[in-house]
Amino acid sequence: MRVDLFDFDLPEERIALRPVNPRDAARMLVVRPDGGLEDFVVRDLPDLLKPGDALVFNDTKVIPARLSGLRRRGEAVAHIEATLHMREAPDRWRAFLKPAKRVGVGERIQFGHDAESCFLGSLDATVAEKGEGGDALLVFDFSGPVLDEAIAASGHIPLPPYIASKRPDDERDRTDYQTIYAREEGAVAAPTAGLHFTPEIFAALDAKGIKRHFVTLHVGAGTFLPVKADNTEAHRMHAEWGEVDAETATALNEVRAQGGRIVAVGTTSLRLLESAADRSGKVQPWSGETDIFITPGYRFRTVDVLMTNFHLPRSTLFMLVSAFSGLNTMKAAYAYAIAHGYRFYSYGDSSLLFRDEA
Repeated sequence: MRVDLFDFDLPEERIALRPVNPRDAARMLVVRPDGGLEDFVVRDLPDLLKPGDALVFNDTKVIPARLSGLRRRGEAVAHIEATLHMREAPDRWRAFLKPAKRVGVGERIQFGHDAESCFLGSLDATVAEKGEGGDALLVFDFSGPVLDEAIAASGHIPLPPYIASKRPDDERDRTDYQTIYAREEGAVAAPTAGLHFTPEIFAALDAKGIKRHFVTLHVGAGTFLPVKADNTEAHRMHAEWGEVDAETATALNEVRAQGGRIVAVGTTSLRLLESAADRSGKVQPWSGETDIFITPGYRFRTVDVLMTNFHLPRSTLFMLVSAFSGLNTMKAAYAYAIAHGYRFYSYGDSSLLFRDEA
């Protein structure tokens, strides 16, 4: 499909730079398959679902994956920024380098340096490989938990570009850009649909008999990359590591067998469940990398309802929601959201989409 079919105009003031407080006070636009639109807030979610339905959350935990460093060639010094996006070994990370052209294979980068600090040498890495689009393989001097501690000490929360271009990250983001149920470290972007949940809304869901299950997909920085191709067939997704354990797979299959609906909290949960499902729609225990790319025409196997934030124009995520609810329906829903003051992107408001069976 043509990528320009997924374009729309978004006023700059609709981009949220901070989340609402409390989290579950965010607005939520309910989108029905017939094009019906209704305004709610996130704390209304239990009333929009049924006993026996099951919410599926991504329990990945965001790490401070944006590192600032220096590359030295004699007297020449270049400032390099690296955003880690996939771990390949205890001492190796795939990263996007900026500016990538200033560093070559075999060269060293001294991390732990930024505009406010001259503390060098605490976190050094060698560039082992370079790929397209600034992608590189970094081999660190540290390994395992020691490397994790060094990254936590030196790194910054990797806010999405549309927020980072407006303000620097701060201590608030270490809490704001993390779900309350984050557990498995490894993401460099938050599963943002989950940022709206609070202990109070969990209690309300429990009281109504709506179940909760957890899967893990370590969201990579590739989620922010624009689609540069003119046609969706020419775009390639960056792989992300995920896991659905056997207990969760069995529980979700029982939910559907008993007439309940599977509600994916976020596009990451949905992509992982669809990767783990067999042709009959049953969720199988699954672990590995997925680069599934969902566009209109895709036949969904497992997910009945999707809770998700509002996404970028021409993005793979807007393509996904258009596949789920219909392109015309989603264009109308986004036009409505813009006209009625909904807040967009990672720190913005939410939507609840019911699958278009057609």
